[in-house]
Amino acid sequence: MSRGSMPQPGAWPGASCAETLAREAGAEGGRAAASGQPRPQMRGPPEHEEDMYRAADEIEKEKELLIHERGASEPRLSVAPEMDIMDYCKKEWRGNTQKATCMKKGYEEVSQKFTSIRRVRGDNYCALRATLFQAMSQPAELPPWLRDPDLTLLPEKLISRYHWIRQWKLGLKFERRSEDLVEKIKDSLALLRNKWAGLVEMRTAEERQMACDQLFRNEEEEYSLYEAVKFLMLSRAIELYDDKEKGKDVPLFCVLLFARDTSNDPGQLLTNHLNQVGHTGGLEQVEMFLLAYAVCHTIRVYRLSKYNTEEFITVYPTDPPRDWPVVTLIAEDDRHYNVPVRLCEETSL
Repeated sequence: MSRGSMPQPGAWPGASCAETLAREAGAEGGRAAASGQPRPQMRGPPEHEEDMYRAADEIEKEKELLIHERGASEPRLSVAPEMDIMDYCKKEWRGNTQKATCMKKGYEEVSQKFTSIRRVRGDNYCALRATLFQAMSQPAELPPWLRDPDLTLLPEKLISRYHWIRQWKLGLKFERRSEDLVEKIKDSLALLRNKWAGLVEMRTAEERQMACDQLFRNEEEEYSLYEAVKFLMLSRAIELYDDKEKGKDVPLFCVLLFARDTSNDPGQLLTNHLNQVGHTGGLEQVEMFLLAYAVCHTIRVYRLSKYNTEEFITVYPTDPPRDWPVVTLIAEDDRHYNVPVRLCEETSL
């Protein structure tokens, strides 16, 4: 998926609705905090993460399907092999309910652009996983921020200035280890740069896809990448917050992000939101903007439940720099993201 094969962000339907969604999400978060309602807790032992956002009967149905197709002993994939997008739709949405009809029409629309889909594991890392997998697997040069020689110095620099960052909660795969926080995040940032650089050097899309598949099957490396991206999100939040406090122009989502009672400043954002990613929650709508700014990629989402409305295609951020690469995701319920692959021939011409 090259940038040249995508329409320009300003021309996309739904671009103007993304910050409206973020505003609504921020208001909901503020009301929940004001009323004393706790953030929803996800149940289940971390060593057996499940699709936190899917109904219990859907989870059981999927377990049966996976056992039948590849055997119960094989570990669950973070990003499943690709399959025809309409075959996937028919398997997932067999009924004639209003929701099923909406989903089918949404998938039909997406199938005009993409022929296949890859299902993403639906735990609380879902948004990070889908975005990062798409960004790393598409043909593009190494992003400028990854070429910055001072990238791995960022953890020490920020933690020495903002001591509250030491409240950082390492992901589920690392939380029981006694690693130094600065070194762990430095290693994660170095891993992100090295793996991404290696993918850029590959000549064909097939090579990149195979290498990405292998990377996202290595749990330790995969979850280390998420720690890196979360830290980049925090770094961007600190930068934007400081600009806002100095009266500089900032994107609207930044104002909304820090208007929530649970994230009035970057310290609260870390404690109440970023520290929860992978533990008890995923990214909220307004945080999708921050993710886009952290990796300097435009995130384009087909929101199937909003088919036939201006919110069907939502773009984070709404007015991105034109040199940002684009990743495209599919969301059935605004919480779980899958990735479309293989542009239709007529689309790529």
